[in-house]
Amino acid sequence: MKKQDIQTFFERLREQKPEPQGELFHTNPYTLLVAVVLSAQATDKGVNKATPALFEAAPTPQKMLVLGEDNVRDLIKTIGLFNTKAKNVIKLSQSLIDNHNGEIPQTREELIKLAGVGRKTANVVLNMAFGHPTIAVDTHIFRIGNRTGMAKGKTPDHVEDKLEKVIPKEFLLHAHHWLILHGRYVCVARKPKCSECIVSDLCNFKDKII
Repeated sequence: MKKQDIQTFFERLREQKPEPQGELFHTNPYTLLVAVVLSAQATDKGVNKATPALFEAAPTPQKMLVLGEDNVRDLIKTIGLFNTKAKNVIKLSQSLIDNHNGEIPQTREELIKLAGVGRKTANVVLNMAFGHPTIAVDTHIFRIGNRTGMAKGKTPDHVEDKLEKVIPKEFLLHAHHWLILHGRYVCVARKPKCSECIVSDLCNFKDKII
């Protein structure tokens, strides 16, 4: 995509949704971190069904440790890979207490040291909790980057690097959410809704369904 097309692309998304929000339920930076860890290979809707009760019981790492792994497992058992995720939630909570006074670190390097936290999770937390202009490349953003021609890459890291270079700075804070929401509801995997898409004329996808 041309530089001006990318500018127009995000101008339209901004006009449609000036203040995009993530869809994972959370009450503070800690519960956001836990929710994102739980969302790996699961849907936001599925995670949101389990987390209100979990976060009511344990909104801090200290209370999560008191709750204990068995109870965490019971509360999230409707989420895929719940055994591993329960272990990770307890481990990361202990690490936060031991190494960060119970607070969420604000660097990617420190975040990815926590159990169950990879680059994508770290980027989501940095963006949503602390307002860092990061882009967490999930399946939706990876698809849009390649499909539109905005940021072609063979890996999420390649797409992330290209997006950070081509997206104008004025859009970087919310770009993550605009792209995810667009991919989740319009530029879907199997049958993209090109006829409903407000940026279809800017997109380089060869098999548009108009």
